[in-house]
Amino acid sequence: MRSDNVTKGAERAPNRSLFYALGYTPEDLEKPLIAVVSAHSDIVPGHMNLDKLTAAVKSGIEAAGGTPFMVPAIGVCDGIAMGHVGMKYSLASRELICDSVETMFLAHQFDGMVLVPNCDKIVPGMVMAAVRMNVPAVVCSGGPMLAGTYDGQEVSLSKMFEAVGSYKAGLIDEEKLEECTQNCCPGCGSCSGMYTANSMNCLCEAIGIGLPGNGTIPAVYSKRLQLGRQAGAAIMEMVRRNICARDIINERSIRNALTCDMALGCSTNTVLHLLAIAHEAGVPVDLALFNEISAKTPNLCHLAPAGPTHMPDLYAAGGIPAVQAELAKQGLLDLDCMTVTGKTVGENIQGAKNLNPKAIRPIEDPYTPTGGLQILWGNLAPNGCVVKRSAVAPEMLCHTGPARVYNSEDDAIAAIYAGDIHPGDVVVIRYEGPKGGPGMREMLNPTSALAGMGLDKTVALITDGRFSGASRSASIGPVSPEAASGGPIGLVQEGDSIAIDIPNASISLLVSDEELAERRAAYVQPAPNITTGWLSRYARMVTSADEGAVLR
Repeated sequence: MRSDNVTKGAERAPNRSLFYALGYTPEDLEKPLIAVVSAHSDIVPGHMNLDKLTAAVKSGIEAAGGTPFMVPAIGVCDGIAMGHVGMKYSLASRELICDSVETMFLAHQFDGMVLVPNCDKIVPGMVMAAVRMNVPAVVCSGGPMLAGTYDGQEVSLSKMFEAVGSYKAGLIDEEKLEECTQNCCPGCGSCSGMYTANSMNCLCEAIGIGLPGNGTIPAVYSKRLQLGRQAGAAIMEMVRRNICARDIINERSIRNALTCDMALGCSTNTVLHLLAIAHEAGVPVDLALFNEISAKTPNLCHLAPAGPTHMPDLYAAGGIPAVQAELAKQGLLDLDCMTVTGKTVGENIQGAKNLNPKAIRPIEDPYTPTGGLQILWGNLAPNGCVVKRSAVAPEMLCHTGPARVYNSEDDAIAAIYAGDIHPGDVVVIRYEGPKGGPGMREMLNPTSALAGMGLDKTVALITDGRFSGASRSASIGPVSPEAASGGPIGLVQEGDSIAIDIPNASISLLVSDEELAERRAAYVQPAPNITTGWLSRYARMVTSADEGAVLR
């Protein structure tokens, strides 16, 4: 075992003495040493319960014959970081998390690990580390939040951001705004819609690195603690059988994950994260594959923000196994892929049923015959961009309008709140990409403000930054190449016409090639807005969004 490097022989007596200083016994060191990588903290609602889940995982490891060690991981709360400089650190933290998991695992020579994340960048960061090192690993996430209540309806965080727009537009008063504030997020867990955190937790299940239930069991249910104990037992079996992360995450299982992504209508951020995970796993994946799979995968779920259902509804309907069972009816999944249960996908979903066709549409009656995400290309995005098609109003699937151009999210949100955006406009926010941001801030404040003001069915928003999974309507990005890398989005001028054709995967700046060449010749690159700290280093090393914004 790898842990022999720190526990066996006279040469390792000094190492053993430090384990004894921790309170472990010689008998403990005869067993496999398992890292339980916990992102527990007091600042992230999705992570506030991870101490209890971590304890359950450790209990499961001990019962199955292993010796567990909790080691920490950082985590940014995207909701608290939203709308200010803090959001620049969110996506970038994914690389720190990946590197820190690798550091803790290899420095201490563990035999396997259970990853205990929950929120947005923490999940893919941990999974990237697992496939980079190719070691036994199981993901056991913290689970989704219950839906809140506001104005007599179930709601989640997206409604809160939209309520700010409604307040700014004079559609609700301060009392109603405070009512939403107090009630939209009722407790611990990842925010209750199909936002990025829940998307990635569901896709961990779909790709096989998480146990069934990982994506949908609510955070407050005792079954989440039971799942933790099961994850502890599962990692011990993986260590005994030497089943490693790349045995589970490979080209076949990534296609399974993409298929479930399209059926569920997941966040556009899943594109970035699946590209990054595939990169670490050495699997060739590009944006064309997303459209290939989207073209043949029906969209079965419209969870918030696309529809009125929330994660507990998906869980009650049968969860990810029920979605997989629907997809299997038309042969859309590779049922022979291995999972951390020690069984195949097909064995895992045997007997799974769709218990609520309102939460999971039968595959014979989908919302649309194509998937929830669409990649667009054109002279505005030569390397592609992404839209959550399942959350776009039908009247915005094709739209042409004048560009309203802003060089930062802050300038754009000020204009939106001031009432400067009108029906038909196409808001363009640039210099918010991986390099230009740096860190690709999520544009949830602008998209939610537009929705709250009733403009989500008449105004599009395009950016080289990112969108939260809570964004809806024609929210298109990240555009690649970004403005800071010389992408055409940096050449757009106020009033230019932009044509969006989502069904035909097209996005075009209606300006001649000759005019664009003249603009490029006169273009002056703005100075970086961050020149100190590790974000400046990140900006120098990060790749474009179409490559997953990984570091090179």
